[in-house]
Amino acid sequence: MNEESMDGKKGFEPDYEGLIAECDGGGPIHGTKYAGRQEFKGRLTGECVDVGDPPSRWYLMVELTEKPEGFEGDTVWCLSGNTFIGEHGPVLRNGPDA
Repeated sequence: MNEESMDGKKGFEPDYEGLIAECDGGGPIHGTKYAGRQEFKGRLTGECVDVGDPPSRWYLMVELTEKPEGFEGDTVWCLSGNTFIGEHGPVLRNGPDA
């Protein structure tokens, strides 16, 4: 999700602030009617949002050094289960009880 802000229960994970991470997910392919895998690499802010019931945790990534061709945003919200510290490090916490 590339919205600047998301609706949900906002939080902050100080352990993740400033860490370089990678995330992937699905989304529309720019200029087509198709969707595909998208990969991002950047710096986590520590900001997170829990959305839905049961909640899904999303983390805000900034200073993107890798993003899909045609992606115009400067930030991206990454789903916790698809976000990794470093290249293939640990997956981020899924929520407040994780």
